[in-house]
Amino acid sequence: MMRWMILVKAPMRAARVWPLMAALLSLAVLPAAHAYQVIDDQGTVINLTAPPQRIVSLLPSLTETVCELGACARLVGVDRYSNWPASVQKLQQVGGGLDPNIEAIVALKPDLVLMATSSRAGDRLRALGLKVAALEPKTGADVRRVIDKLGQILRVPGAERVMQAIDDGVAQAAKSVPEPLRGQRVYFEASPGPHAAGPGSFIGEMLKALGMRNIIEPELGPFPKINPEYVLRADPDLIMAGERSSTELGKRPGWKNLRAVRGQHMCIFDAAQVDALLRPGPRMAEAARLMASCVIEKGPSLKVAR
Repeated sequence: MMRWMILVKAPMRAARVWPLMAALLSLAVLPAAHAYQVIDDQGTVINLTAPPQRIVSLLPSLTETVCELGACARLVGVDRYSNWPASVQKLQQVGGGLDPNIEAIVALKPDLVLMATSSRAGDRLRALGLKVAALEPKTGADVRRVIDKLGQILRVPGAERVMQAIDDGVAQAAKSVPEPLRGQRVYFEASPGPHAAGPGSFIGEMLKALGMRNIIEPELGPFPKINPEYVLRADPDLIMAGERSSTELGKRPGWKNLRAVRGQHMCIFDAAQVDALLRPGPRMAEAARLMASCVIEKGPSLKVAR
C-alpha cells in the first residue's frame, strides 16, 4: 500500500514541476524584456537593454529636457555650460560639448552619453564602448522631435506635456504684443561674430509667432554668420542681442546710424536671459516672454514711426 502511494505522488509532483520548468526554459530564449532601439540624429542605432540610469549630457538643452521629463536624478555628469535647473550645478563637469574630457566621462561609467551632432567626440566615446546619442535641435520641429526622442530613450511619459507647455507659453506671449507693435523688422544676434538667428531657427519661428519680421533671408540658414553690412542695408526697427555682443555693436562701422540704435530700440539680454533664449528646450516659453517684453518696452510703434 505504501509503495502504491509513492508511485502516485511522484507523477503528481512531476505534473506540477514540468510546467514551471517549461516556462523558465521559454524565458531563457526570449530577448530581455526591456530591450529596445532608438535612432539618433546621425542615424546611429542605439541598442538599450534597459532605460539608462547613469547619463552624461554634453549639451545644455538636452540637460534641461532630461530634467523637465523628470529624470534629472539619472544625470551623473554635464558639460560646463549646463546650469539649469540649479541642481545640475552640483554635478561633475566634463568639459564642453565640443571639447569634452573623455577620461572624465569614462570614469563616470555612464550607460549613455547625450551630445550634439556637431561634436566630434562621439566616435571616440563609441570606440571606448560607450553608448552615445547625438541629438541637436535647431528648429521648432527639431525641438518637438528631440523631446519625444528623449522620452523614448528614458522610457518616461511627459514629452507631449512639455511641448504643450511650450506651445501654450509662446501663444500667451504672442497675445501680449499689441497690434501697433506687430510687423517690426527685427535683427536677433545669437552670438558675436556676428551670428544671426534666421527665420528658420526656433528663435526665428518664435519671432514670427509674436508678429515680427526677421531681416535675415531664409536661405541663409537657421544661424548664419553674416557680414555686419547686411544689417546696415536692412536697417531693422528693433535689435535683440546678448551682453557679449553689446560691446561690439557700437564699434561696427555705420551701426550708430541704424534706426534701432538712434531710437534706442535695442534689447541687451544678460547672461541668464541669453541661456533661456538660446536653448531649444523646455524654457522656450520663457524665451518667448522675454522677446515679447522686449518688443513692448523697446519696439517702436509702426503706426507712428512709419
